[in-house]
Amino acid sequence: MPELKFIAAGLAMGLGAIGPGIGLGIAVSRAMEAVGRNPEAYRTMFVPYILGLAFTEAVAIYSVVIAFILIGS
Repeated sequence: MPELKFIAAGLAMGLGAIGPGIGLGIAVSRAMEAVGRNPEAYRTMFVPYILGLAFTEAVAIYSVVIAFILIGS
């Protein structure tokens, strides 16, 4: 019987990657739509856009850390 910690780590990583994947897709889609509608506003929304992507990606990194912790224990 496989150890349950490997199944838990796989589920943590798999479920932890779904949210950021959807979030990144929506964020990029909306940003491209906004730039297409108003190209002059690119400079004002660049920094908040990058910060939002970084925070969204941090959730995926946290799920990788949790998966490694589960495997190591």
